[in-house]
Amino acid sequence: MNYKSKETIGIIFGIIAYFSFSILDAIQKTAVIHYSIFQLLFIKYTFVLLLSLIEAKRANNNNFYKSNNLKLQIVRSLLSILESGFFVLSFKYLSLANAHSIGALAPIIIVVLSVLILNEKVSIKTWIAIFFGFIGVLIIIRPASDVFNINSFIPLLAAFFLGLYQIATKKITEYDAPEVSLFYSSLVGIFITSILAFSFWQPVDLTSLYFFVPIGLFFSLGIYFQILALKNARASIIQPFHYTLIFWAIIFGFFFYGDIPDLFTIIGAIII
Repeated sequence: MNYKSKETIGIIFGIIAYFSFSILDAIQKTAVIHYSIFQLLFIKYTFVLLLSLIEAKRANNNNFYKSNNLKLQIVRSLLSILESGFFVLSFKYLSLANAHSIGALAPIIIVVLSVLILNEKVSIKTWIAIFFGFIGVLIIIRPASDVFNINSFIPLLAAFFLGLYQIATKKITEYDAPEVSLFYSSLVGIFITSILAFSFWQPVDLTSLYFFVPIGLFFSLGIYFQILALKNARASIIQPFHYTLIFWAIIFGFFFYGDIPDLFTIIGAIII
């Protein structure tokens, strides 16, 4: 398989990952009202553990618990908890479209870091795509408007940690197989969130499965396809497709929460 075909496969995996995260976020926006953030994170990483074991079995990898760069795996896993936690929290205060529009600063952060840390060469076409995407984001969030307020810093923090997380994920693909990264994400995630979830536990019943199962499923699939995307393509190449999150956020926000996008959101989305 040539380099270009490999990157195309990476882009496809990236699009699938972002679609999975979009469905996940639509569900989380309601779930975070009824359950603590740490409960939701605990469920998510439990499903990632199950996926890592299934994938290790499929890949016939009996050493999935051995990492060639343990420190990076731990740092990457901590970044995953931070970015996921801040994004979930942002849905409590902002609409899906606004949260993702502000969080869409992540591609710029990732492309810059991919140049500085990963020494990737970014084509002029990618810079142009990122630039126009950013212009669309600015039109949507309108920094001088009430869309941009103190709550907007929550998805901004999420975007920052997401940028670092994706760079760490790209770097770890040089050392470990996807199932190894999944395993350590789940291990660190379960350890930390179980402690916090115990302190902030909200009552659960059978109806909780309507939230917990799809949240765990789409989160683990999103993480898995994101690892595959970054394994096959440069981090900078994947980033313009991050903006597809905004399209899905507008659609899901309208259908599930009655969030009607204003003219600026529509114009910004068209530009993106």
